[in-house]
Amino acid sequence: MSNLLRSTMSARLAKLPVDLPPLSAEEEAELEDDEAGDSVGALSGGGYSGLGPPAIPRTKPRTAKPPNPDFAPISGADYFAEALQVAVPARALDCRAYYTPPKQAGGTVLVCHHGAGYGALSFACVARELVGMSRGEVGVFSADARRHGKTKSTAETEDESLDISVLVEDFVHTIRTVWVEPASAPTLLLVGHSMGGSVVTRAVSPLLEAGYRVSGIAVLDVVEGTATEALPHMHALLNARPDGFDNVEAAVEWHFKTKTIRNSRSARVSVPGIVMPSSAAASTATSTSGAASGAQSPHGYVWCTPLRSTAAYWPGWFAGLSAAFLGARTARLLLLAGTDRLDRELMVGQMQGKFQMVVIPGVGHVLHEDDPTHVAEVLLEFWRRNDRLRLPPKVKGVGEV
Repeated sequence: MSNLLRSTMSARLAKLPVDLPPLSAEEEAELEDDEAGDSVGALSGGGYSGLGPPAIPRTKPRTAKPPNPDFAPISGADYFAEALQVAVPARALDCRAYYTPPKQAGGTVLVCHHGAGYGALSFACVARELVGMSRGEVGVFSADARRHGKTKSTAETEDESLDISVLVEDFVHTIRTVWVEPASAPTLLLVGHSMGGSVVTRAVSPLLEAGYRVSGIAVLDVVEGTATEALPHMHALLNARPDGFDNVEAAVEWHFKTKTIRNSRSARVSVPGIVMPSSAAASTATSTSGAASGAQSPHGYVWCTPLRSTAAYWPGWFAGLSAAFLGARTARLLLLAGTDRLDRELMVGQMQGKFQMVVIPGVGHVLHEDDPTHVAEVLLEFWRRNDRLRLPPKVKGVGEV
């Protein structure tokens, strides 16, 4: 790859809120072959109606790799007390969720929402750290979102929309299904990563209005300004992602070796939930469309949620996020992987003391997977401080009715 093209790509992707996985030797060789016909301007998505440049074509035959036992899947059973299928009739969803309740009734539960393309088990390692460090004083609940992981639609015609309003309604109704009575529900601390940060921020008001106690929100590595600036370059980022993998172990290995997830144990727990056998994907596509496309994937496993298919919803996920975060009627925590990610609105809010910000060193975008111990420490400190500040029920004075 020429120095000009390499430096241009680096400059344009420098402000992305996620790490750009490096090209493999095979992909770099293919890109070098095609470089003469490429234009630098194509990297911005121009001329493709916002869909970005096409994926890098493969010109060499693929050779399937045997599973690498070093990246074998690890069950989530060691990280959560139970796996649940939560029927949410109001949203026509059957949600896969993982839950470890607090040891005492009326405790606090951290309710987590993953980012786009990830899954509920993205919070597995940090959940075990939270429960262990707090000695069971807090619980953790995490669910796969619509069109992610093992959550399935129960509607005759599946609503495939990932609009922010749809995701917020799904999240709120899932909570209302699990804890039907707000008065007897635990105190909730909402935690959201990337896209999930936008969801939990907007879920505060409807939950408070329904009578639930929300002690705080923790948003992990998403800032409106940075995310919005990065959107035109996201397709270039996605071009570095493979369409599929020979086996689950290969998917785990790719995430770890590209530093998409820097903690191999977390990757072995979370990644198996975000890929599925290509045969299952084909049968799902046939059942929803009513006809088979006839296309056969050359991969044994493909993504449960191809990120390129979510592109229409990206602007809506992040528009207005900073104002919504600063206006949320609860305590606010922002965890970032770098200090350069604050936009102007959040910089002003930070100087005014409207939220707590913590930078986690040595991590990538999926910071709660990369360093679950440090993130758990920050979340527990945030919980303890705000739990102490929670006011007791008002005692009526003499003569009050």
